[in-house]
Formats: sequence, C-alpha cells, structure tokens
Amino acid sequence: MPLVAAAVCPHPPLLVPEVAGAAAGELDDLRAACDLAVRRLLAADPDAVVLLGVGPSTGPIRPPATGTLQPWGVDLDVPLIPGQPDRGAVLPLSLTVGAWLLARHAESSAVAAAPVSAVQVTADAGPVEVAALAEQVAGSGDRVALLVLGDGSACRGEKAPGCDDERALPYDKRVAAALAEADLDALRGLDAGVSAQLKVAGRASWQVLAEAARSSGGGWRGELLHDSAPYGVAYFVASWERA
Repeated sequence: MPLVAAAVCPHPPLLVPEVAGAAAGELDDLRAACDLAVRRLLAADPDAVVLLGVGPSTGPIRPPATGTLQPWGVDLDVPLIPGQPDRGAVLPLSLTVGAWLLARHAESSAVAAAPVSAVQVTADAGPVEVAALAEQVAGSGDRVALLVLGDGSACRGEKAPGCDDERALPYDKRVAAALAEADLDALRGLDAGVSAQLKVAGRASWQVLAEAARSSGGGWRGELLHDSAPYGVAYFVASWERA
C-alpha cells in the first residue's frame, strides 16, 4: 500500500498573496480549498510526502532545493523542505507553489516527521515516461502522500492566456469529474495532443497520479473541493484517500 493519500492543487503564482497583492482576496476560496486538501493529505500520517509537478525534465529533485517567485515580482524564496532554505537545485513553478502550500502547514507533525521530496515530469511526457515515474513514486516501499500540482485548460474565454477554445470547458468538466470520482481510467485517457492545444499544465501530473494509484492497488475515494476558472484558466482542488 505505498500510496496512501493524494491532494491535487493548481499552481498559479497568484495563489501566493504576496504575488497577488491587492487582488489576493479573489483567490481566498481557492487558497482555503488547497489548505484543506493538504491538511487531509497530512492526516493520513504518511512515511513520506512527495510533491509532483511539471518541470523541464522527468525525475526526482533531491533536496536541498529551492524555488523563487522573483520572476513574478516578489523577492521570495521557497525551500522544498520547510525551514531549510538551502538553495541547491532550482524548483520549477509548479513545485515552488507546492512547497509554499506545504510550508503553510510546517507545524504539522506529519511535515515534521515525514521526509519531503519532489519529482517533476515534462509537460509532453508519454505513457511510458508517466508509468516509469509512477513506479518510482509508488514503488518506494514507503507510505507515500502525494501532493500533485497542475492547472487545467488555459482557453476559457476571451481573456484567457490561450485562445478561447470551445473544447476547453468539456475537457475541464471531464477532468473535474475524474478527480471527484478518483476515476483512474479517465485521467489515464486524457489526450496529450489536445491537452497541449488547450495549454493544460496538469495532464502529465494527473496521469502520474492515476498510474501510481493504480499500481498501489485497492479502491480510491475522491472529493472535488474546488473547480473554477477565474482568469480563463481552470483550477481544480481534490482530495483522494483509500476506499
């Protein structure tokens, strides 16, 4: 039973109040949902906490590692392990936001007791690459809690970062339903080409989650805690536990 729990959160830099500035209140509900998902993740009392998000390569990022929000106008460094600001490797945005979310719960006994590590996956990772990374995560022998970072489509409306695309809403509804129901096959079936066209940042991460849950065996129960697209980008928060 290597994978014992999972939390799915988005990774917009605006989730960090210092980045959002006066607009921070617009994402209060999203931030609260992420906090709830992380609390539930840590309540599983895991042996290890693993952050998973999209990055420039596929594989583990060994601590020490630190992300930065300087590209978004804030002089704020975010270490992978709370309280250990050694720079080491550079975290991509997805894992920087994930480390920031985890640090908000640094006083939790689970964060203090369980080692924290991170893995990244390329946005265009195919089934073989996804399956291999999932095996690394779920085959460690530890009771792993997985914090998965990923945004949905970025093509929801005229003000979206990508071009408005009528396929975006049906795609996002499919993802939301899959996360709500812990539907592994639906996540594994997401098309990489369509996902790229819709500028989906979470497809590969969600598929690693699905493969890791599948290889861990047993049933899973999911709950969708948040689903919105305030800036034309879909943000999902979900909590998974073993059924």
